[in-house]
Amino acid sequence: MELEATTYFPKLTAIQEAATTLKEVVAVTPLLKNFTFSNRFQANVFLKREDLQQVRSYKIRGAYNKISSLEPDELVNGIVCASAGNHAQGVALACSKMQIQGTIFMPSPTPKQKVEQVRMFGGSYVDIQLTGDTFDDAYNAAKYVSDSLGKTFVHPFDDEKIIEGQGTVALEIIEQSNNAPIDYVFVPVGGGGLASGLSSVFKILSPNTKVIGVEPAGAPSMQSAFKENTNVKLNKINKFVDGAAVQQVGGLTYKICKENLFDMITVPEGKVCQTILDMYNKDAIVVEPAGALTLAALDTFSEGIKGKNVVCVVSGSNNDITRTAEIKERALLYNGLKHYFIIRFPQRAGALKEFVMDVLGKNDDITFFEYSKKTNRENGPAVVGIELEKREDLHPLIARMKDRNFFGEYLNDKPNLFEFLV
Repeated sequence: MELEATTYFPKLTAIQEAATTLKEVVAVTPLLKNFTFSNRFQANVFLKREDLQQVRSYKIRGAYNKISSLEPDELVNGIVCASAGNHAQGVALACSKMQIQGTIFMPSPTPKQKVEQVRMFGGSYVDIQLTGDTFDDAYNAAKYVSDSLGKTFVHPFDDEKIIEGQGTVALEIIEQSNNAPIDYVFVPVGGGGLASGLSSVFKILSPNTKVIGVEPAGAPSMQSAFKENTNVKLNKINKFVDGAAVQQVGGLTYKICKENLFDMITVPEGKVCQTILDMYNKDAIVVEPAGALTLAALDTFSEGIKGKNVVCVVSGSNNDITRTAEIKERALLYNGLKHYFIIRFPQRAGALKEFVMDVLGKNDDITFFEYSKKTNRENGPAVVGIELEKREDLHPLIARMKDRNFFGEYLNDKPNLFEFLV
Protein backbone atom coordinates (compact mmCIF):
# COMPACT_ATOMS: atom_id res chain seq x y z
CA MET A 1 0.00 0.00 0.00
CA GLU A 2 1.42 3.42 -0.97
CA LEU A 3 1.60 6.16 1.62
CA GLU A 4 -0.58 9.23 1.51
CA ALA A 5 1.48 12.11 0.18
CA THR A 6 0.08 14.41 2.89
CA THR A 7 1.18 12.55 6.02
CA TYR A 8 4.95 12.29 6.09
CA PHE A 9 8.04 14.43 6.60
CA PRO A 10 11.35 12.77 7.58
CA LYS A 11 12.34 13.07 11.21
CA LEU A 12 15.99 13.63 12.11
CA THR A 13 15.87 10.80 14.65
CA ALA A 14 14.69 8.37 11.95
CA ILE A 15 17.57 9.37 9.65
CA GLN A 16 20.03 8.99 12.54
CA GLU A 17 18.60 5.51 13.21
CA ALA A 18 19.10 4.72 9.52
CA ALA A 19 22.75 5.74 9.86
CA THR A 20 23.13 3.21 12.68
CA THR A 21 21.47 0.49 10.59
CA LEU A 22 23.82 1.21 7.68
CA LYS A 23 27.00 1.49 9.71
CA GLU A 24 28.37 -1.95 8.78
CA VAL A 25 27.05 -1.90 5.21
CA VAL A 26 27.62 1.56 3.74
CA ALA A 27 30.93 3.36 3.27
CA VAL A 28 31.34 6.84 4.71
CA THR A 29 32.25 8.47 1.40
CA PRO A 30 34.75 11.34 1.35
CA LEU A 31 33.90 15.01 1.00
CA LEU A 32 36.77 16.30 -1.16
CA LYS A 33 37.61 19.77 -2.40
CA ASN A 34 37.83 19.83 -6.19
CA PHE A 35 40.43 22.30 -7.43
CA THR A 36 39.27 22.27 -11.07
CA PHE A 37 35.75 23.47 -10.33
CA SER A 38 36.83 25.61 -7.36
CA ASN A 39 39.17 27.57 -9.61
CA ARG A 40 36.65 27.79 -12.43
CA PHE A 41 33.92 29.25 -10.24
CA GLN A 42 36.11 31.04 -7.67
CA ALA A 43 34.40 29.08 -4.92
CA ASN A 44 35.19 26.26 -2.52
CA VAL A 45 33.60 23.37 -4.40
CA PHE A 46 33.49 20.05 -2.53
CA LEU A 47 32.41 16.73 -4.02
CA LYS A 48 30.47 14.24 -1.91
CA ARG A 49 31.79 11.10 -3.58
CA GLU A 50 28.87 8.68 -3.46
CA ASP A 51 30.32 7.16 -6.63
CA LEU A 52 32.81 5.46 -4.29
CA GLN A 53 30.21 3.28 -2.57
CA GLN A 54 30.60 -0.46 -3.08
CA VAL A 55 27.69 -0.40 -5.54
CA ARG A 56 29.07 2.89 -6.95
CA SER A 57 26.05 4.97 -5.98
CA TYR A 58 24.19 6.21 -2.90
CA LYS A 59 21.24 3.90 -3.61
CA ILE A 60 22.50 1.18 -1.27
CA ARG A 61 21.61 3.48 1.64
CA GLY A 62 17.87 3.56 1.01
CA ALA A 63 17.62 0.01 -0.32
CA TYR A 64 19.28 -1.62 2.67
CA ASN A 65 17.52 0.61 5.17
CA LYS A 66 14.15 -0.34 3.67
CA ILE A 67 14.72 -4.08 3.28
CA SER A 68 16.27 -4.47 6.75
CA SER A 69 13.13 -2.88 8.23
CA LEU A 70 10.76 -5.50 6.75
CA GLU A 71 9.08 -8.06 8.98
CA PRO A 72 9.50 -11.82 8.33
CA ASP A 73 5.98 -12.12 6.90
CA GLU A 74 6.83 -9.37 4.40
CA LEU A 75 9.85 -11.34 3.20
CA VAL A 76 8.34 -14.82 2.91
CA ASN A 77 7.50 -14.43 -0.81
CA GLY A 78 10.58 -12.35 -1.55
CA ILE A 79 10.81 -8.72 -2.59
CA VAL A 80 10.43 -7.00 -5.97
CA CYS A 81 11.66 -3.64 -7.25
CA ALA A 82 11.94 -1.49 -10.37
CA SER A 83 15.05 0.46 -11.24
CA ALA A 84 16.98 2.16 -14.02
CA GLY A 85 20.10 0.58 -12.55
CA ASN A 86 21.49 1.98 -9.30
CA HIS A 87 18.55 1.14 -7.02
CA ALA A 88 18.69 -2.36 -8.50
CA GLN A 89 22.31 -2.73 -7.42
CA GLY A 90 21.51 -1.57 -3.91
CA VAL A 91 18.60 -3.99 -3.68
CA ALA A 92 20.72 -6.81 -5.11
CA LEU A 93 23.46 -6.31 -2.54
CA ALA A 94 20.91 -6.06 0.26
CA CYS A 95 19.28 -9.31 -0.87
CA SER A 96 22.63 -11.05 -0.94
CA LYS A 97 23.67 -9.80 2.51
CA MET A 98 20.29 -10.68 4.05
CA GLN A 99 19.95 -13.90 1.99
CA ILE A 100 16.47 -13.16 0.68
CA GLN A 101 15.07 -13.57 -2.83
CA GLY A 102 14.48 -10.51 -5.01
CA THR A 103 13.01 -9.95 -8.47
CA ILE A 104 14.37 -6.84 -10.15
CA PHE A 105 12.67 -5.17 -13.13
CA MET A 106 14.83 -2.88 -15.26
CA PRO A 107 14.06 -1.01 -18.51
CA SER A 108 15.33 -2.81 -21.60
CA PRO A 109 17.70 0.06 -22.61
CA THR A 110 19.51 -0.08 -19.24
CA PRO A 111 23.28 -0.02 -19.93
CA LYS A 112 24.70 -3.53 -20.00
CA GLN A 113 27.27 -2.60 -17.38
CA LYS A 114 24.54 -1.85 -14.84
CA VAL A 115 22.72 -5.12 -15.54
CA GLU A 116 25.92 -7.10 -15.08
CA GLN A 117 26.65 -5.30 -11.81
CA VAL A 118 23.21 -6.25 -10.48
CA ARG A 119 23.92 -9.90 -11.30
CA MET A 120 27.30 -9.70 -9.61
CA PHE A 121 26.01 -8.10 -6.39
CA GLY A 122 22.89 -10.26 -6.11
CA GLY A 123 24.22 -13.60 -7.27
CA SER A 124 21.71 -16.42 -6.85
CA TYR A 125 19.44 -14.23 -4.71
CA VAL A 126 18.14 -12.06 -7.56
CA ASP A 127 16.17 -12.60 -10.77
CA ILE A 128 16.55 -9.79 -13.34
CA GLN A 129 13.70 -8.98 -15.71
CA LEU A 130 14.32 -6.47 -18.54
CA THR A 131 11.06 -4.93 -19.72
CA GLY A 132 9.73 -1.81 -21.43
CA ASP A 133 11.57 1.30 -22.55
CA THR A 134 11.44 3.48 -19.43
CA PHE A 135 11.61 3.25 -15.67
CA ASP A 136 7.84 3.70 -15.58
CA ASP A 137 7.38 0.60 -17.76
CA ALA A 138 9.56 -1.42 -15.40
CA TYR A 139 7.73 0.05 -12.41
CA ASN A 140 4.32 -1.03 -13.75
CA ALA A 141 5.59 -4.56 -14.41
CA ALA A 142 7.09 -4.80 -10.93
CA LYS A 143 3.89 -3.56 -9.29
CA TYR A 144 1.87 -6.15 -11.19
CA VAL A 145 4.12 -8.97 -9.95
CA SER A 146 4.04 -7.55 -6.43
CA ASP A 147 0.24 -7.43 -6.38
CA SER A 148 -0.35 -10.77 -8.09
CA LEU A 149 2.32 -12.87 -6.32
CA GLY A 150 2.34 -11.20 -2.91
CA LYS A 151 5.92 -9.98 -3.12
CA THR A 152 6.88 -6.90 -1.09
CA PHE A 153 7.55 -3.94 -3.37
CA VAL A 154 10.67 -1.89 -2.57
CA HIS A 155 10.09 1.51 -4.12
CA PRO A 156 13.19 3.28 -5.50
CA PHE A 157 12.32 6.67 -4.01
CA ASP A 158 8.76 7.18 -2.70
CA ASP A 159 9.06 5.39 0.64
CA GLU A 160 9.81 6.55 4.18
CA LYS A 161 12.66 4.14 4.81
CA ILE A 162 14.20 4.81 1.40
CA ILE A 163 14.12 8.58 2.01
CA GLU A 164 15.56 8.18 5.51
CA GLY A 165 18.36 5.98 4.22
CA GLN A 166 19.29 8.49 1.52
CA GLY A 167 19.20 11.25 4.12
CA THR A 168 22.28 9.78 5.79
CA VAL A 169 24.32 11.39 2.99
CA ALA A 170 23.51 14.77 4.55
CA LEU A 171 24.52 13.66 8.06
CA GLU A 172 27.96 12.76 6.70
CA ILE A 173 28.33 16.03 4.77
CA ILE A 174 27.58 18.11 7.86
CA GLU A 175 29.94 16.09 10.04
CA GLN A 176 32.70 16.22 7.43
CA SER A 177 32.38 19.99 7.01
CA ASN A 178 34.03 20.47 10.45
CA ASN A 179 31.53 23.16 11.42
CA ALA A 180 32.37 25.33 8.39
CA PRO A 181 29.21 26.92 6.96
CA ILE A 182 27.84 25.19 3.88
CA ASP A 183 26.31 27.82 1.66
CA TYR A 184 24.99 25.64 -1.17
CA VAL A 185 24.32 21.95 -1.74
CA PHE A 186 23.51 20.74 -5.25
CA VAL A 187 21.69 17.42 -5.33
CA PRO A 188 20.57 15.37 -8.36
CA VAL A 189 16.86 14.66 -8.66
CA GLY A 190 15.30 11.66 -10.37
CA GLY A 191 12.36 10.45 -8.32
CA GLY A 192 13.37 12.72 -5.45
CA GLY A 193 14.36 10.30 -2.67
CA LEU A 194 17.88 11.64 -2.15
CA ALA A 195 16.78 15.28 -2.39
CA SER A 196 13.98 14.64 0.12
CA GLY A 197 16.15 12.98 2.75
CA LEU A 198 19.12 15.31 2.30
CA SER A 199 17.10 18.54 2.31
CA SER A 200 15.22 17.46 5.44
CA VAL A 201 18.49 17.07 7.35
CA PHE A 202 19.80 20.43 6.19
CA LYS A 203 16.56 22.17 7.05
CA ILE A 204 16.99 21.05 10.66
CA LEU A 205 20.77 21.10 11.17
CA SER A 206 21.88 23.77 8.69
CA PRO A 207 18.82 25.87 7.80
CA ASN A 208 20.86 28.61 6.08
CA THR A 209 22.18 26.18 3.48
CA LYS A 210 20.51 26.58 0.09
CA VAL A 211 19.71 23.12 -1.31
CA ILE A 212 19.38 23.15 -5.10
CA GLY A 213 17.75 20.23 -6.93
CA VAL A 214 19.06 19.43 -10.43
CA GLU A 215 17.30 17.48 -13.18
CA PRO A 216 18.14 16.76 -16.82
CA ALA A 217 16.36 19.17 -19.19
CA GLY A 218 14.81 16.26 -21.05
CA ALA A 219 13.12 14.85 -17.94
CA PRO A 220 12.04 17.83 -15.79
CA SER A 221 9.47 15.96 -13.73
CA MET A 222 10.10 17.70 -10.38
CA GLN A 223 10.48 21.14 -11.94
CA SER A 224 7.25 20.64 -13.88
CA ALA A 225 5.48 19.58 -10.69
CA PHE A 226 6.71 22.73 -8.96
CA LYS A 227 5.48 24.93 -11.80
CA GLU A 228 2.08 23.25 -12.01
CA ASN A 229 1.78 23.07 -8.23
CA THR A 230 0.77 19.41 -8.51
CA ASN A 231 2.60 16.15 -9.12
CA VAL A 232 2.24 15.97 -12.90
CA LYS A 233 3.27 13.05 -15.09
CA LEU A 234 5.25 13.94 -18.20
CA ASN A 235 4.04 12.46 -21.48
CA LYS A 236 7.54 12.04 -22.89
CA ILE A 237 11.07 12.20 -21.49
CA ASN A 238 14.63 12.00 -22.78
CA LYS A 239 16.08 8.83 -21.25
CA PHE A 240 19.77 9.67 -21.79
CA VAL A 241 20.40 10.56 -18.13
CA ASP A 242 18.97 7.19 -17.19
CA GLY A 243 19.66 7.49 -13.46
CA ALA A 244 17.50 10.62 -13.21
CA ALA A 245 14.90 10.22 -15.94
CA VAL A 246 11.42 9.50 -14.60
CA GLN A 247 8.08 10.63 -15.94
CA GLN A 248 6.69 11.37 -12.48
CA VAL A 249 8.33 11.97 -9.11
CA GLY A 250 6.96 10.48 -5.92
CA GLY A 251 3.97 11.81 -4.06
CA LEU A 252 5.97 11.94 -0.84
CA THR A 253 9.11 13.32 -2.44
CA TYR A 254 7.24 16.02 -4.35
CA LYS A 255 5.76 17.42 -1.15
CA ILE A 256 9.04 17.28 0.76
CA CYS A 257 11.10 18.84 -2.03
CA LYS A 258 8.48 21.53 -2.62
CA GLU A 259 8.79 22.48 1.04
CA ASN A 260 12.56 22.16 1.45
CA LEU A 261 14.41 23.00 -1.77
CA PHE A 262 15.67 26.52 -2.34
CA ASP A 263 15.43 26.04 -6.13
CA MET A 264 14.80 23.35 -8.71
CA ILE A 265 16.71 23.68 -11.99
CA THR A 266 17.51 21.68 -15.13
CA VAL A 267 20.64 21.32 -17.24
CA PRO A 268 20.84 20.23 -20.90
CA GLU A 269 21.97 16.69 -21.62
CA GLY A 270 24.81 18.04 -23.78
CA LYS A 271 26.11 20.06 -20.84
CA VAL A 272 26.02 16.91 -18.72
CA CYS A 273 28.10 15.13 -21.36
CA GLN A 274 30.71 17.89 -21.43
CA THR A 275 30.92 17.72 -17.63
CA ILE A 276 31.48 13.94 -17.77
CA LEU A 277 34.38 14.50 -20.17
CA ASP A 278 35.81 17.34 -18.06
CA MET A 279 35.71 15.26 -14.88
CA TYR A 280 37.48 12.38 -16.58
CA ASN A 281 40.08 14.42 -18.49
CA LYS A 282 40.93 16.87 -15.70
CA ASP A 283 40.37 14.89 -12.49
CA ALA A 284 40.32 11.22 -13.61
CA ILE A 285 36.85 10.85 -12.08
CA VAL A 286 34.47 8.53 -13.94
CA VAL A 287 30.80 9.36 -13.46
CA GLU A 288 27.53 8.34 -15.03
CA PRO A 289 25.29 11.06 -16.53
CA ALA A 290 23.22 11.45 -13.35
CA GLY A 291 26.45 11.71 -11.35
CA ALA A 292 27.53 14.76 -13.36
CA LEU A 293 24.25 16.68 -13.00
CA THR A 294 25.24 18.76 -9.98
CA LEU A 295 28.55 19.95 -11.38
CA ALA A 296 26.91 20.70 -14.71
CA ALA A 297 24.53 23.00 -12.83
CA LEU A 298 27.17 25.27 -11.33
CA ASP A 299 27.17 27.57 -14.37
CA THR A 300 23.58 28.52 -13.55
CA PHE A 301 24.67 29.84 -10.13
CA SER A 302 28.15 31.07 -11.09
CA GLU A 303 27.65 34.53 -9.59
CA GLY A 304 25.82 33.40 -6.47
CA ILE A 305 28.37 30.77 -5.45
CA LYS A 306 31.47 32.95 -5.91
CA GLY A 307 33.51 32.85 -2.70
CA LYS A 308 31.04 30.39 -1.09
CA ASN A 309 31.32 26.86 0.28
CA VAL A 310 29.54 24.59 -2.18
CA VAL A 311 28.86 20.85 -2.01
CA CYS A 312 27.97 18.82 -5.10
CA VAL A 313 26.69 15.29 -4.58
CA VAL A 314 28.33 12.99 -7.13
CA SER A 315 25.63 10.36 -7.05
CA GLY A 316 27.07 7.49 -9.07
CA SER A 317 29.71 6.13 -11.44
CA ASN A 318 27.92 3.26 -13.15
CA ASN A 319 28.76 4.35 -16.67
CA ASP A 320 29.00 1.99 -19.62
CA ILE A 321 32.20 2.59 -21.60
CA THR A 322 30.31 1.81 -24.81
CA ARG A 323 28.43 5.11 -24.32
CA THR A 324 31.64 7.16 -24.60
CA ALA A 325 31.24 7.90 -28.31
CA GLU A 326 27.67 9.11 -27.77
CA ILE A 327 28.73 11.23 -24.79
CA LYS A 328 31.46 12.90 -26.87
CA GLU A 329 29.05 13.47 -29.77
CA ARG A 330 26.41 15.07 -27.53
CA ALA A 331 29.06 17.30 -25.92
CA LEU A 332 30.31 18.48 -29.33
CA LEU A 333 26.76 19.23 -30.45
CA TYR A 334 26.02 21.14 -27.25
CA ASN A 335 29.18 23.22 -27.68
CA GLY A 336 28.35 24.04 -31.29
CA LEU A 337 31.34 22.13 -32.65
CA LYS A 338 29.62 19.31 -34.55
CA HIS A 339 27.32 19.98 -37.49
CA TYR A 340 25.55 17.86 -40.07
CA PHE A 341 24.62 18.95 -43.57
CA ILE A 342 23.15 17.67 -46.79
CA ILE A 343 25.80 18.70 -49.33
CA ARG A 344 24.90 18.77 -53.03
CA PHE A 345 27.99 17.64 -54.91
CA PRO A 346 28.16 18.36 -58.67
CA GLN A 347 28.45 14.99 -60.39
CA ARG A 348 31.82 15.67 -61.94
CA ALA A 349 35.37 14.64 -61.24
CA GLY A 350 37.11 16.85 -58.70
CA ALA A 351 33.99 18.06 -56.86
CA LEU A 352 34.98 16.42 -53.57
CA LYS A 353 38.52 17.80 -53.85
CA GLU A 354 37.10 21.30 -54.42
CA PHE A 355 34.89 20.92 -51.32
CA VAL A 356 37.81 19.80 -49.15
CA MET A 357 40.30 22.36 -50.46
CA ASP A 358 38.14 25.44 -50.98
CA VAL A 359 35.09 25.08 -48.73
CA LEU A 360 36.35 23.48 -45.53
CA GLY A 361 38.35 25.65 -43.16
CA LYS A 362 41.92 24.61 -42.37
CA ASN A 363 40.87 23.23 -38.96
CA ASP A 364 37.53 21.70 -40.02
CA ASP A 365 37.34 17.92 -39.93
CA ILE A 366 34.94 15.61 -41.79
CA THR A 367 33.73 13.01 -39.28
CA PHE A 368 30.79 11.54 -41.21
CA PHE A 369 30.31 11.09 -44.96
CA GLU A 370 27.59 9.14 -46.77
CA TYR A 371 27.24 9.49 -50.53
CA SER A 372 25.95 7.42 -53.42
CA LYS A 373 26.46 8.61 -57.00
CA LYS A 374 23.20 9.04 -58.91
CA THR A 375 22.83 8.71 -62.66
CA ASN A 376 21.15 11.31 -64.85
CA ARG A 377 21.38 13.96 -62.16
CA GLU A 378 23.29 17.20 -62.09
CA ASN A 379 23.93 17.06 -58.33
CA GLY A 380 24.32 14.14 -55.93
CA PRO A 381 23.40 14.67 -52.27
CA ALA A 382 25.68 13.52 -49.44
CA VAL A 383 25.16 13.62 -45.70
CA VAL A 384 28.31 15.14 -44.17
CA GLY A 385 29.25 15.61 -40.52
CA ILE A 386 31.84 18.30 -39.80
CA GLU A 387 33.65 19.01 -36.54
CA LEU A 388 34.82 22.60 -36.03
CA GLU A 389 37.59 23.98 -33.86
CA LYS A 390 35.46 26.96 -32.74
CA ARG A 391 31.68 27.47 -32.88
CA GLU A 392 32.30 30.82 -34.60
CA ASP A 393 33.55 28.93 -37.67
CA LEU A 394 30.03 27.73 -38.58
CA HIS A 395 28.64 30.76 -40.41
CA PRO A 396 31.76 31.31 -42.57
CA LEU A 397 31.64 27.61 -43.49
CA ILE A 398 27.99 27.83 -44.57
CA ALA A 399 28.76 31.01 -46.55
CA ARG A 400 31.53 29.22 -48.48
CA MET A 401 29.18 26.28 -49.17
CA LYS A 402 26.57 28.62 -50.61
CA ASP A 403 29.08 30.63 -52.65
CA ARG A 404 30.21 27.45 -54.45
CA ASN A 405 26.72 25.91 -54.70
CA PHE A 406 27.40 22.99 -52.36
CA PHE A 407 24.89 23.86 -49.65
CA GLY A 408 21.77 21.72 -49.44
CA GLU A 409 20.35 21.66 -45.89
CA TYR A 410 21.53 22.17 -42.33
CA LEU A 411 20.37 19.17 -40.30
CA ASN A 412 21.11 20.01 -36.65
CA ASP A 413 17.88 21.98 -36.29
CA LYS A 414 15.73 19.39 -38.10
CA PRO A 415 14.98 16.78 -35.40
CA ASN A 416 13.04 14.42 -37.64
CA LEU A 417 16.12 13.97 -39.83
CA PHE A 418 18.77 14.56 -37.20
CA GLU A 419 17.62 11.74 -34.90
CA PHE A 420 18.79 9.23 -37.52
CA LEU A 421 22.36 10.49 -37.18
CA VAL A 422 22.76 10.86 -33.40
